[in-house]
Amino acid sequence: TLRSGQLHKVLHVKIFIYCFDFVNNSCPRNVRSTISLWAMYIFMVGAIVLTMGGNMLLIISIAHFKQLHSPTNFLICSMATTDFLLSFMVMPYSMIRSIESCWYFGDLFCKLHTCCDIMLCTTSIFHLCFISVDRYYAVCDPLHYVTKITIPVIVLFLLISWSVPFLFAFGLVFSELNIEGIEEYVASIDCCGFCALIFNKLWGALASLIAFFFPGTVMVGIYVHIFTVARKHARQIAKIPSAIKCVSAMKNKISTKKENKATKTLSIVMGVFVFCWLPFFILTTADPLINFSTPEDLYNAFLWLGYFNSTCNPIIYGLFYSWFRKAFKMIVTGTIFRPDSSTLTFDHFDNYTTLSFISKSSI
Repeated sequence: TLRSGQLHKVLHVKIFIYCFDFVNNSCPRNVRSTISLWAMYIFMVGAIVLTMGGNMLLIISIAHFKQLHSPTNFLICSMATTDFLLSFMVMPYSMIRSIESCWYFGDLFCKLHTCCDIMLCTTSIFHLCFISVDRYYAVCDPLHYVTKITIPVIVLFLLISWSVPFLFAFGLVFSELNIEGIEEYVASIDCCGFCALIFNKLWGALASLIAFFFPGTVMVGIYVHIFTVARKHARQIAKIPSAIKCVSAMKNKISTKKENKATKTLSIVMGVFVFCWLPFFILTTADPLINFSTPEDLYNAFLWLGYFNSTCNPIIYGLFYSWFRKAFKMIVTGTIFRPDSSTLTFDHFDNYTTLSFISKSSI
């Protein structure tokens, strides 16, 4: 026969499962159904593999093929490296934390993981912003593009994209400025197996401004301007007089096609970026204002939606370019292992299928 105290302990064990057995002050672990666990692990592992694979293909393509060694592609390659590191160093540990609601890797690694998470996500967003600057000069000032976007300029872009997020992330986490004024609340929820970045009202707003709202506003503003200029150019080209009616009709058709393609591409770029990151940063700003009452699963859902932007980046900035599709085909078929594959030039005139090699003797 169980005494009342023993019965209470048995019922307590049945109701609560903790992150660490036989450890005082252990965090409670989420109890999910088997179907939910499998569904979450399959989805998150799939996102990690897709992010890792897509960005690795982009890195290999740009690094291997000499024809792709351009300032713009160096910027895209750096962004792909950022997204690959995010999928390799951050997302697997975030997956376990999101599903189990437990951190099994120690306090020091918790801080390092948080720093890398903030740094790599912010770095990826900064890259997107600078890519929009590159596209601005390519579309709006094409005559001066070569003199404006040079290797030193790209190096400066990369230096800012990596150094500012690094200083911001590590400085914020290790200085603990984000919890000034809310130390009592943080202490009240602290337990063994807890790893989450909590912002006070000031740094909830500042972090969102630095990591998203400022570069995002610049990016969206530039793309809106690019879209406006592209449509203006298309209308001007369509108005060019032609002596032959059929030629004029053909020009109008090509102009309309280019305008539609530009509209589609820019809409996807802005739409995916805003869709993926806006909910998370609105939540980050609002959570301190509503006394940290956001459900944990909702926070994790918005965080993974932000991660998904790194999954989409190689698709948007890779698959939309014919050279990436050809490079992908070369990698999959093993043609990349040919001795002369690095000197490949992509022929744009044969329905994106003709590949030719240039030997050094022919130059």
